[in-house]
Amino acid sequence: MGIKISIISGIEGAGASAAEAARQSPAGAEAGAGAGAAGQAAVAAAAAPMQAPAPAPAPMPAPAPAEVEAEPGQNLYDIAKSLGTGVEKTACAAEVDGVLRDLRFEPHDGASVAFLDFSSKGGRFAYRHTASHILAQAVKRLWPQAMLAIGPAIDSGFYYDIDVDFSFSPEDLEKIEKEMNRIIKENIPLERRALPRAEALEFFRAAGEPYKVELILDLPEGEEISLYRQGDFTDLCAGPHLGSTGRVKAVRLLSVAGAYWRGDEKNKMLQRIYGTAFPRRADLDEYLERLEEAKRRDHRKLGRELDLFDIYEEGPGFPFMFPKGMAIRNELEDFWRREHRAAGYEEIKTPIILNEELWHRSGHWDHYKDNMYFTEIDGADYAIKPMNCPGGMLVYKRAMRSYRELPIRNCEIGLVHRHELSGTLHGLMRVRCFNQDDAHIYATPEQAESEVVGVMRLIDRFYGLFGFKYRVELSTKPENSMGTDEEWAVATDALVKALGALGRAYTVNEGDGAFYGPKIDFHLEDSLGRTWQCGTIQFDMQMPERFDLSYVGADGQKHRPVMLHRTVFGSIERFMAILTEHFAGAFPTWLAPVQAKVLTVTDRFADYAGMAAGRLKELGVRAEADLRNEKIGYKIREAQLQKTPYMLIVGEKEAQGGTVSVRSRARGDLGAAPLDAFARDILDEIREKRM
Repeated sequence: MGIKISIISGIEGAGASAAEAARQSPAGAEAGAGAGAAGQAAVAAAAAPMQAPAPAPAPMPAPAPAEVEAEPGQNLYDIAKSLGTGVEKTACAAEVDGVLRDLRFEPHDGASVAFLDFSSKGGRFAYRHTASHILAQAVKRLWPQAMLAIGPAIDSGFYYDIDVDFSFSPEDLEKIEKEMNRIIKENIPLERRALPRAEALEFFRAAGEPYKVELILDLPEGEEISLYRQGDFTDLCAGPHLGSTGRVKAVRLLSVAGAYWRGDEKNKMLQRIYGTAFPRRADLDEYLERLEEAKRRDHRKLGRELDLFDIYEEGPGFPFMFPKGMAIRNELEDFWRREHRAAGYEEIKTPIILNEELWHRSGHWDHYKDNMYFTEIDGADYAIKPMNCPGGMLVYKRAMRSYRELPIRNCEIGLVHRHELSGTLHGLMRVRCFNQDDAHIYATPEQAESEVVGVMRLIDRFYGLFGFKYRVELSTKPENSMGTDEEWAVATDALVKALGALGRAYTVNEGDGAFYGPKIDFHLEDSLGRTWQCGTIQFDMQMPERFDLSYVGADGQKHRPVMLHRTVFGSIERFMAILTEHFAGAFPTWLAPVQAKVLTVTDRFADYAGMAAGRLKELGVRAEADLRNEKIGYKIREAQLQKTPYMLIVGEKEAQGGTVSVRSRARGDLGAAPLDAFARDILDEIREKRM
C-alpha cells in the first residue's frame, strides 16, 4: 500500500522555516557541519564570531499542495523523479514538515515536502555544504596529516577550519582548488550513515581527528551520530548534502584567515579557508566581479586614501578619526541632533566609567562581562561602559516622575568600549570602541506601541535621506533571557502591533532577542546589494524592574514604566564605514569633507583663488585652495582622486571677471559662473542634502 505525500512548490528560500533560518545563522551552520541532528545545539558552541548574514526574505504564501502517492521506502529523489517535471535535476535539498533534508531522506505517510533548488536558502546551504566537504577531502588528499575542525555553509559560500603545522599560501589554495575540481569530475556519491556514539568516537580517534572527537564528546550519551562518506573521505556531519560531488559545478577558494577553535582565544588558532560555489560559471564570475568592486570600495582602503580615518598597531580596534573624517562625522551628528530635537528627544551625556555594582544591577555582569573592560579607582572596582543604558537609568531616577511627563525620550551619542577578539576586528565595522547613537524612551504600557511607531518613522526618515532600502526583522525571546514568558509576550505583542500599524513586512528571527527583551532590527541594503544591521528597537521590561523605576499614575499610585532602547545609525563609526563603501568615497556634497576646491591655472592667480576659497568658507562651504605651481590637469586629476564634488578653476579670465570655471565630479564641465552665484547653488544643494 502506498503513502501519500503533499508536494508544495514555489516556496522561495523556505523563508518561513525557523529550522532553515537557524541553519543560515553562524551557529546553526556550524552545528549542521559537526554532529547528529539531535545534538546540533551542543556543537553550535564551536562557532567563531562572524558577521550576521542578511535576513531571509518575507515568506511568500504557499500555493495549495498537490497530493501524490509514493511507495513505502522511496526517498525524496525517487519521488521527485516520479513527478516527471525534471525537479530532481535542479533540487539540492527538500524541506520535509519544516525540516531541511537531503534527497536521500524517506518521508513518512502524510509528510509535507517542498523541493528546494539553488535559488532557495535551503538549496544553497546543501550545495555549499557539499562544497565544504569537497574542500576537506582535497586537503586530506594533499596533506593527510591535516586535522579537520568544522566546515559549514555560510551566507556567501562556505569555509573549513583546518589544523596544519604550516601556513597555507596562495599557491596552496590553487593546489587545493585543482584537487577539488578533480573530486568534482570523479562524481563521487555522498552516502550517509549513522553510528552509535562509542563507535563514532572510535572511528575518529583512529582517524587522528581530535576536533571531531571533541565535538562528539559534547553530545548526549547514547545519541546516534551521523557521518557522510564520499569515496575515501568520511566526515562528521548532520547534512544535508547533494547526491554526489559532480552536482557542484563552479567553485573558487577565496582566502585564508586565522580562527580560534570554538571562537575562544584561549584555544589553538586554526586556518580557515573560505570559498564559494555556484551551479553556473557565469554566476561565479559575476560574484567575483562584485567581490572586486567591494575591494575597490573597502572603507579601510578609502579611509587611508581620502585621509578620513585609520587604525594603528598602537591601538588595535581603537580608530583614529582625522579632520576630514571628523567633517563627515560632525555632519551626521548635526543631522541626528536636529531630527531628534524635532521628534521630542532631549540629549544627555553619561560617564564612560561607572562602578562595577551598577553592572551587576543591570544584568550585564551575568550576560556580558566577558566583553567588558575593567579598572580600579580608590580601591573600588569599576567598569568601562559597553552600553549606555545603565547610566540612562540613573538619569531617569534622579526625580519622581508623573504619568503626565511620559513619554520621556532621552538620547545620547555615547562612547562605549567592548572587548572584541582580535580576529574579528574589521576596520570601522568591528571595533573595540565606538559612539553609539542611543536613546531610551520611558513610557506607560499604553504609550509603548505608539512610541515604537514613532521610532520606526524616525528611522525611515534617516535611511530615506541616504537612499537606503532596508529590511525589518523581529527577534524573539532567547534562551538566556530575563523575565517571565508573560512579560515577553506583552513586549513582543507591542512590537508586532506597531509593525502592523505601519504595514511593515518583516521576518521573524526566533530566539535572537536581547537578554532583556524582544527587538526589531533594521538591515540596510547598500549599492552592492549587501545588507548591514544598523538600527534597532528593543522593548525592555527588565531594567525598569532591576533599577526600581517608577512613575505616579493618574490613580496616585506608583507604576512601573516600560522602556525602549533604540539606535538609528547603530554606531557612528560603523555607519561611516557603510556610507564610505556605499558611495565608494564619493560622498554627496553635504557630507563631503571638502565640498569645493579652487584650482589655479598658474600661481599668478593665488591671491584670487585664496579670496574665492575664503569667501566660500565664510558662507559655510568646506572649501580649499590648491595654490601649488603645478599643471592644471594634474590638480584636476588629484581633486578627482580625492572625490571632491566641485573643482573651481581660476585663471586670467576668471580673476578679471570675478567668476569661477566650475567642474563637477559627477557632471563634468559646467562652464563659468559668478562666484556668488556658485555659492548660492552649492549652499542650496548642501541645505537640501541632495544625494
